[in-house]
Amino acid sequence: MTDYFDELETRDPRDREASLFSRLPQFLADAFEQTDGLKAWLGDIDPGTINSRHALATLPVLRKPELMEMQAQNPPFGGLANAEALRGNRVFMSPGPIWEPQGLGVDPWQAARALYAAGIRPGDKVQNCFSYHMTPGAFVLDEAARALGCLVFPAGVGNTEAQIEAAVALRPDVYTGTPDYLKIILDQALETGKDLSSFKRALVSGGALFPSLREEYRQRGVHVLQAFATADVGVIAYESADSAGHPHPGMIINENLIVEIVRPGTGTPVDEGDVGEIVVTSLNPAYPLIRFGTGDMSAIMEGASPCGRTGTRIKGWMGRADQRTKIKGMFVDPKQIGLLLQRHRDLAKARLVVHRKGSEDAMLLEVEPVGQEHPDAAAIAKSLSDITKLRGEIAVRPSGSLPNDGKVISDERDYES
Repeated sequence: MTDYFDELETRDPRDREASLFSRLPQFLADAFEQTDGLKAWLGDIDPGTINSRHALATLPVLRKPELMEMQAQNPPFGGLANAEALRGNRVFMSPGPIWEPQGLGVDPWQAARALYAAGIRPGDKVQNCFSYHMTPGAFVLDEAARALGCLVFPAGVGNTEAQIEAAVALRPDVYTGTPDYLKIILDQALETGKDLSSFKRALVSGGALFPSLREEYRQRGVHVLQAFATADVGVIAYESADSAGHPHPGMIINENLIVEIVRPGTGTPVDEGDVGEIVVTSLNPAYPLIRFGTGDMSAIMEGASPCGRTGTRIKGWMGRADQRTKIKGMFVDPKQIGLLLQRHRDLAKARLVVHRKGSEDAMLLEVEPVGQEHPDAAAIAKSLSDITKLRGEIAVRPSGSLPNDGKVISDERDYES
């Protein structure tokens, strides 16, 4: 793609940086007035002094455990939500649980420019296969596509046969959803002789888009790009492509965001090119998150994208700074494995192994029994499904056989193939 969503995407990087940090002090001052939680978290600071990356780096990083604690003490938003965002709007619950309010105005998660970079244009028909249940995933792309001028079919997840029948009738141009589910739809349509050749472009998120899967989609006539997004912030970065639809290296950081890469477990920025945790400051008046630690790893890339967009690029998703792991678009937290152990007192240890089975994510829960106990694998599988909302296989291992490395979740997916 050689044209742009707006002029912000091609401005001088120095102008972008100056604009962000000239706006930040007043944004902080306003947020202190409109929310009680942010000031309590950041302490007695002078907003006027937070006008540079160096100054910003002196503030604490807010990570999900601290956010969950704030929300538990001051439900539901921990005092971080602007009351204006709660009138006539939506609220979502992500795993944790963590509560998020929808932002203000059109395209509140800033996803429209990611759609545009993927070649999606006004008038396109979009089959949105993200979940509309509890979490904001579907609404992120739904709001953005409608703001862009697209016609949106809110398909949601599951019921693949009905999804295919709808796509045959509607002839959508665009798929939005997790990377894996598009293959499920296309494969089943092929098996049943249904024509889904109308799909030409896709924007995916909520999981890794493996190079082999992207290439398979290209061979089937669908150009697929991805966006990196969180429920709390929205679209953080997105891919762009050349005129033939081939992706350019890296992902471009979205406008109105300040992104830092810090050493995991600290708030200290790393050198450019070093891998660290993505920390985001979002100039979103509805939900002002300052130095929000995503738990996701990446690194800053040198130079600008060949597409002409001048925003800083990151290398894409490079794993988790903690063991909280995204599987089939849903996060699984070590605490959830702890809950499973509490349910099954005949288990001494458990280790969730995440791998790939064909083109899909898969889970294997390895467990060790207490003493000479004989755990019920079927009952454990049901608990795993109840707690994580995902299905997985169970393997009962001999006592003392699991690695003594502190890992509760081991992500063994190969992100290079």
